[in-house]
Amino acid sequence: MDMQEPSLVPGGEAEELTLNEAAAPETAAVTAAPDPDAAAEVEEIMAEGEEDAELAADRRPDSDESLMAQAVALMAKDASEIAADDIRRLRQRYAMLHKPAADADSEQMAVQPDSEFMLMIERLKAKKSAWVAEQEALKAANLERKNAIIDEINALAEDTDNVNRTFPRYRELQDEFNAIGDVDPMQETSVWKRFQEAREHYSDNLKINKELRDYDFKKNLEDKEALLVEAAALVADEDVISAYRRLQDLHNKWRQIGPVAKELREEIWSRFREASAEVNKRYQAFFEARKAQEAENEAAKTALCEKIEAIDCSTLHTFAAWDETTRTIVAMQEEWRNLGFASKKMNRALFARFRQACDAFFAAKADFYRATREELGNNLARKQQLAERAEALKDSTDWRQATEEFVAMQKEWKTIGAVPKKYSDSLWKRFTEACDHFFDCKKKAGSGTRKVENDNLRIKREIIGMLSAIVSEEMTKEDALKKLKDLQQRWSETGHVPFREKDKLYEAYRSAIDAVRDKFALAERRAGRERFVANVNSLEGDNDKLYRERERLVRALDNRRNDLRTYENNLGFLSAKSKNGDSLLRDLERRIERLKADIRDIEDKIKILDGKL
Repeated sequence: MDMQEPSLVPGGEAEELTLNEAAAPETAAVTAAPDPDAAAEVEEIMAEGEEDAELAADRRPDSDESLMAQAVALMAKDASEIAADDIRRLRQRYAMLHKPAADADSEQMAVQPDSEFMLMIERLKAKKSAWVAEQEALKAANLERKNAIIDEINALAEDTDNVNRTFPRYRELQDEFNAIGDVDPMQETSVWKRFQEAREHYSDNLKINKELRDYDFKKNLEDKEALLVEAAALVADEDVISAYRRLQDLHNKWRQIGPVAKELREEIWSRFREASAEVNKRYQAFFEARKAQEAENEAAKTALCEKIEAIDCSTLHTFAAWDETTRTIVAMQEEWRNLGFASKKMNRALFARFRQACDAFFAAKADFYRATREELGNNLARKQQLAERAEALKDSTDWRQATEEFVAMQKEWKTIGAVPKKYSDSLWKRFTEACDHFFDCKKKAGSGTRKVENDNLRIKREIIGMLSAIVSEEMTKEDALKKLKDLQQRWSETGHVPFREKDKLYEAYRSAIDAVRDKFALAERRAGRERFVANVNSLEGDNDKLYRERERLVRALDNRRNDLRTYENNLGFLSAKSKNGDSLLRDLERRIERLKADIRDIEDKIKILDGKL
């Protein structure tokens, strides 16, 4: 009797046979069987790495043409070389191309069933299905042939008088049985068990020639000892998966070898079973460690997906910001490539999620660059025009007019955005050299005018002192207004002052004038209010006139408020950093204060009227 060990097929758990008292020791199952799901995942793992490779430096997306070419190449292969996963991946990538937001594992992706690509997919599936049907038919035929051989061996065992004549045929039948291909996996163990029983029946129960039987036992023992040496060597093999696969080959070979002497069967099978158990134990430990690592990788990949999805592209407004974020994305892609696989269930979904987030970022970046390209071109044209105008004007001796134009061009330059980097430095150099040339020439030519400007400065300071004296002196409004008008005329007739003193001097001048006006306007406003109260008192009892007066004041109040809103809105467009901006800003603020005073005065008058109505 020979052993009846279970079939160890990748993807299936070792079948553990229940032994009874009559069973041979070699029918015991190999212990420490691997995880039922672990072996099935081995083949998947070897191919899954290709998916993460899609994050390589060349990020060109799939196209209908490239996918069709891959489908045609697959069609050209032999049906046995076409994997169902290859067909499914092609179909998924086609679906992702036509609906990128879809979940990569979803079966509800929108595809065009009548497209040329999908017709090719159907042809591939039909070719693969035909091959599978052919293999199933072949396995059925193999099963029938093996059963016939078993029946013939059993028949030979019953012919006890013709051992010498039937033994060569018995050996031929064993060789024929071993040469026959695979059968249905569900039938494999049972048919092999029947074959073993037939061989043991022939060997043990018949009075065969002892010399032939001993020779057969010896040869079988040598073959099994050689397999034992190979099995023992697998325990030290660092490649656990390769060792496990080779162990399956050894088990297949063990089944094909005939029985050994009865007294050696239990011992040799025990040795082979122990070596197999050690390999299986290492294989099981490998997959347990791999599952723990997959859980860590899944958490790390999920974190990367969340991190890249949290990037808000709407906040990126400059090339530097986009470049910095791009470096961050590339670093995350490199980190992704360095991470191992997640579980089979999550790996594809996580990869689709990560790739979708990356694609969304790079699409947004492309849109930004496309949108800013035209703006950069417009900015370049405007700055080139300014540089040309500055170069044409740099030798002008109309100092005042040219200065105003240069100042205006410098202000305009600041308002223009960025230009392409390769033009930026050279264009700025052209513009600044033209500006510097003009102002250097102006400085040399203007050295003789400094004395005149200093004299004008002294005169204007005296005018400011005279204006301040009007506020402190006692005089009538008419005399004050006449003196104010004379001093304003004298100010206008006085020439330029040194440029660095211009703004500060003008501000002091405007403040002095405002002080004079405020002094006499306050007295006039007070007198006007008293006149208004007197008029209202004279109209007391005539409600029609009082209502008409109130309506007039309400209209005046609305007009003042509209003017105030206009001035306050204009105030936001002025920049105090410009040379004339500060004085204009203060002038506008003074007008706003006057409007506010008028509004308060009108509101007081309306309250007086309301008290009479």
